[in-house]
Amino acid sequence: MAMADDDPRNSAPATDVTTHPGAGTRTAAARPDTTPAVPPEPGGTAPVARRWVLRTVAVGLVLAALNLRPAISGLGPLLEEVRDGLHMNGTVAGLLTSVPPLCFALFGGLAPRLARRRGPATVVLAGMVAVTLGLVLRPFAGGTATFLAATALALAGIAVSNVLMPVVVKHWFPDRVGTMTGLYSMALAMGTSAAAAVAVPLTGALGGSWRLGLGAWAVLGVLAVIPWAVISRDSSARAPEPEAAQEAVPEETAEGEARTEARDKSAGQARGAAPLRIVKSPTAWWLGVFFGLQASAAYITMGWLPQIFRDAGVSASAAGVMLAVTMGMGIPLSFVLPKVAARMRHQGPLVLALGVCGLVAYTGLWFAPASGAWVWAVVLGVSNCAFPLALTMIGMRSRSSAGVVKLSAFAQSTGYLLSIPGPLLVGALHDASGGWHVPILLMAGLMVAQMASGLLAGRDRVIEDGR
Repeated sequence: MAMADDDPRNSAPATDVTTHPGAGTRTAAARPDTTPAVPPEPGGTAPVARRWVLRTVAVGLVLAALNLRPAISGLGPLLEEVRDGLHMNGTVAGLLTSVPPLCFALFGGLAPRLARRRGPATVVLAGMVAVTLGLVLRPFAGGTATFLAATALALAGIAVSNVLMPVVVKHWFPDRVGTMTGLYSMALAMGTSAAAAVAVPLTGALGGSWRLGLGAWAVLGVLAVIPWAVISRDSSARAPEPEAAQEAVPEETAEGEARTEARDKSAGQARGAAPLRIVKSPTAWWLGVFFGLQASAAYITMGWLPQIFRDAGVSASAAGVMLAVTMGMGIPLSFVLPKVAARMRHQGPLVLALGVCGLVAYTGLWFAPASGAWVWAVVLGVSNCAFPLALTMIGMRSRSSAGVVKLSAFAQSTGYLLSIPGPLLVGALHDASGGWHVPILLMAGLMVAQMASGLLAGRDRVIEDGR
């Protein structure tokens, strides 16, 4: 499927692990929505009301995006203090870094059904409340189980909000999908990098308590709750979003799967072709594997990179800033890579280039983790930009809108499940070996597998051909 690359509305790609840019941009390009986002009010006040609501939604979108990663990236620089405070071993600490993809796979699937019943704004509001409560409760954890439960609560809120961000954009900004997607993608990347950079200095400013340092991010959550509480009271926000919500993750519910299958069957009969069977497509599976391996690399980086630097003699604050640099590389590159990839028939060269950057970074972490730390942080940040590349490839591997939506749901749900063991194994291997060489070997092996699966997923094929 060719990307709508020349359409300015679709020029800005999404950068979050559960966004579905294909669904949003395709809808805007193929079926422009001329219906006002806010129904006309009596007395001819519709334009004023619409401007007021749209401005509030834009503010809420940015604040929500800023809250979608600090619970994860703000933990990595303080992981040593958390481990000591809660008496965790490396395997349990690895479980902490595996919880995000697990929660994304489990709770993200609830978002479409909830949005169909309550409307997307109400569900995003609930998500921001869950994030805030999780961050508030986490500092009071007296043990590992309580800490994990509070973290899971925050991640559940992040998961449902992740999925519904494209739905929010489609509902209120149907003619500015690319611009608004780019806006919340930038805010998400900024929240990720800022939390990593500020975690240690903020903890120091609050008396050196990791509990206060982690809990302080709840303030940002409170700020995000306010606009969404206002938006959810608007009549258009309370209306259910059956179509948009279903398109976000169609296969996560039986109803969504049935509707998508019915559309595919109807379209297939009209063309005299068999209905689309996503699980029988090798390309779909390779995309799922590629998505999972790049997600695993990203969560290993967020969870363990600061500790690798700290164990090499780098200060805690510097290690946090280095993680911020790594995550911050996604801000500019996430806009460039998808446009380049969309012009290529085979995305394999980009997959290889990003993979080589990852292998260079791992080699540096093996031989000179401290002396070349800034270089490895930058190079690893380039390698982590496989995420927007994976999303772009998903959009190019189907001829139809329904096919891309179905492929996106399949690849991401499969990928997040595959990404769960990676961070956990890194912690277990570090404990067993007493150092970072064995875990780095595992990371390098996963990167080689990522390159191989990406080469196969990047071939010029479409799932409708059964390939």
